[in-house]
Amino acid sequence: MKKEMIAMLLAGGQGSRLGVLTAEVAKPAVSFGGKYRIIDFPLSNCINSGVDTVGVLTQYQPLRLNTHIGIGIPWDLDRNYGGVTILSPYEQSQNSDWYTGTANAIYQNIRYIDSYNPEYVLILGGDHIYKMDYEVMLDFHKSNNADVTMAAMPVPLEEASRFGILITDETGRIVDFEEKPKNPRSNLASMGIYIFNWSVLREALLTNKEIPHLDFGMHVIPYCHQRGDRVFCYEYNGYWKDVGTLGSYWEANMELIDIVPVFNLYEDYWKIYTKSDTLPAQYISADAVTERCIIGDGAEIYGKLYNCVVGPGVVVEEGVEIHDSIIMEGCVIKKGSSLNKTILAGNSVVGENCKIGVGEYAESLYNKKVYCFDLVTVAEGSVIPDNVTIGKNVAISGVTTPEDYPDGKLVSGGYIIKGGEE
Repeated sequence: MKKEMIAMLLAGGQGSRLGVLTAEVAKPAVSFGGKYRIIDFPLSNCINSGVDTVGVLTQYQPLRLNTHIGIGIPWDLDRNYGGVTILSPYEQSQNSDWYTGTANAIYQNIRYIDSYNPEYVLILGGDHIYKMDYEVMLDFHKSNNADVTMAAMPVPLEEASRFGILITDETGRIVDFEEKPKNPRSNLASMGIYIFNWSVLREALLTNKEIPHLDFGMHVIPYCHQRGDRVFCYEYNGYWKDVGTLGSYWEANMELIDIVPVFNLYEDYWKIYTKSDTLPAQYISADAVTERCIIGDGAEIYGKLYNCVVGPGVVVEEGVEIHDSIIMEGCVIKKGSSLNKTILAGNSVVGENCKIGVGEYAESLYNKKVYCFDLVTVAEGSVIPDNVTIGKNVAISGVTTPEDYPDGKLVSGGYIIKGGEE
């Protein structure tokens, strides 16, 4: 039985620009929007688009991701034929290979794809927030008799030099590529979403298999283009967010609680599915304040929340005040503490009477490339003791004690990293 199109979802990335948030969890498994994980979006897009066979390629810290996906029940991907399959690197008779590049990961799973004998293969990343009907993209691919179709999104021309840029003719056929050009000739940025005719992709992978770190954007697509394959650009104009930095991750969460959200999680015709634990209803006490918040199941709120995304099972004790923050599942914020622009990863504890996210911004003393926003980022399972004051643009990981805070303070730009981060 042949499948017309199957999807290969690349979910092996560490997401190192998310710093301590991805120290022990792959980026696609990071919580988003209170109840979801980032990978829920491309998976939901697949089932909403009628793509019922998805290979998920995992590598870095895969345990949480594998547990979350399971056999694919929430996405209706628990199928006897097709469904979702976790594809991890494995030992072969000659050698044992990690996935070394996006296209190398697909090359190592040719046998999986061949088992479905598909006409088309859809390549997806596991770390973007968006809704997209891949069936519409496939129709575009067919109508142009294309060999390869790349999804692209118009971006402001002044930002185009941050992206891989596609240059097209009047028919939409791609005539040239520019990787992060200084003077871009187009504003169409590649989204890393591709549809290939399987015969074309298979041949390209086999021909280029010896290239180290074989990559779609760097090697496979230029190879197809030079060979004269019909490579087309599918222009997408909906919401799409690469949550690759702490700033964009925080922004995308905050956009969900706008009065009219740019990205609507509540549309009936395009549901976002996720694995949900069975939890009691949320409890919001009579004295609590919640303004413009998303609050997960099983949360207990006794304090004041303004512009917050709060995950399941969070406890916010009385006298607590939190502004513009993301509090992930199972966190406890104890009496009298205040948090501002804080990302608190799952199962962390903030002690009593702490002041977090105060004072002026300062450059990070830990990693200037990752920590360059006025956010406090706290890794999963961390503990912050009572009565400490923490500045802005700070990273904390591990069970910290009063001794870690000279004079009860962690200054802006500072960090406390205990245990194996990155």
